[in-house]
Amino acid sequence: MCDNTFMRMAITLATNNVTSGNGGPFGAVITREGVVIGEGTNQVTSFGDPTAHAEILAIRAACKNIGSHILDGCIIYTSCEPCPMCLSAIYWARIKFIYFGNRKSDAAAIGFDDAHIYQQIALPEGQRSIPTNQMLSEEAIISFQKWTQSEFKIEY
Repeated sequence: MCDNTFMRMAITLATNNVTSGNGGPFGAVITREGVVIGEGTNQVTSFGDPTAHAEILAIRAACKNIGSHILDGCIIYTSCEPCPMCLSAIYWARIKFIYFGNRKSDAAAIGFDDAHIYQQIALPEGQRSIPTNQMLSEEAIISFQKWTQSEFKIEY
């Protein structure tokens, strides 16, 4: 199969998701060596979960299917340019390449606008619209200290 085939699969997932009433117009497919190992559609409203984006669900499915939290060597095909959360997850998963259909500006034009989130990320914490305050750092650091000493840690 070629890249166009996988992108068309993601687009079809997105379109079918809308026509079925299951969620928003977003679909994603993850491949490894030309084989689909995970796919997902936007399930935010049907799952009642703001993190149930197509890319996140595709990453979860791919990780489950290969038995690893690392998707190095994989490619993701997504019907739209990933939002900040999905883009972060793609980086955490170590996916090697992203193909997308619609741009984030296309998503914004139909009511899926992430511009505010991108702006907020760039601001210092004291200037963000959601108040943020560090607390109990002396207690919180203990888990980090335990991690550095743990014989069970699997670094990622």
